[in-house]
Amino acid sequence: MFRNIPIITKNLLIINVLVYLAGVVLELRGVDLAALGGLHFFMASDFHVFQFFTYMFLHGSFTHLFFNMFALWMFGCVIEESWGRNRFLFYYIFCGVGAGLCQELVQYVSYASDGLAAYDYVSLQGYGRMPVAEYLNSWCTIGASGAVYAILLAFGMTYPDNRIFIFPLPVPIKAKWFVIGYAAIELFMALNSQGDGVAHIAHLGGMLFGFLLIRYWRQHPGNFDSSRAEAFFENMKRQFERRHKPASHVHAEPKRTATREDDMEYNARRKARQDEIDAILDKIRRSGYDSLTREEKQRLFEASREN
Repeated sequence: MFRNIPIITKNLLIINVLVYLAGVVLELRGVDLAALGGLHFFMASDFHVFQFFTYMFLHGSFTHLFFNMFALWMFGCVIEESWGRNRFLFYYIFCGVGAGLCQELVQYVSYASDGLAAYDYVSLQGYGRMPVAEYLNSWCTIGASGAVYAILLAFGMTYPDNRIFIFPLPVPIKAKWFVIGYAAIELFMALNSQGDGVAHIAHLGGMLFGFLLIRYWRQHPGNFDSSRAEAFFENMKRQFERRHKPASHVHAEPKRTATREDDMEYNARRKARQDEIDAILDKIRRSGYDSLTREEKQRLFEASREN
């Protein structure tokens, strides 16, 4: 089963698991990998720009890792197959960075509203006084959740009417309602569960950046058009069904005039067109839609309209 996972989704799963295991081993040796690669508040001394990328490959617990990777596997496979590896990887990283930017913005609002710039120390219940500089360094975000929530959004926007089972609901629901419900829950938690240790704004930020990027691609169909992508894969289904239909028996007909194509010429031309489309569809399965040339994309689109 693992070999059937698309290449980018598979590598993301492997990298996240390996980084988590490395963090466990290093922690036994007194090294906190999350403190090095986690996303710190940009005004803290431990902040580095590269943390916008590294933070999304770190997780605080096995449960945190498992649920993120399960969602990535469940929905990422479908989106990568639909969009192609390059588009999918760019989307994943872009939304992960966007989620981090939203988290930084929320932290800055908290920093400014609490007036921390005017103090050298803060008082923490149960911890006594802590220098502000040390306190700001404790603001650290880790996890792939922002990028994963963006993948959930992508599935809901690409296949809005697909029905999925969500425990503990007894009946399947459409993907679009699933995504809207998840976003509403995250918004409610962000407003009412401050201090629970979960970066709810980062989750919403990933979805926001994903929504904006998909909208941009749809408004620039030369770059991406999900409706056209769906037409391509509908065409794949029709071609598959056609190839598996039994061939009709050849029967004799009266001799045609010289201005009409005979059966052999017509069938030869049709077979050549079918072979061309099959080759393009095989290329999509191997390397994704983005690997096609402009001519191949146009030919496939024309074929879908012919059928």
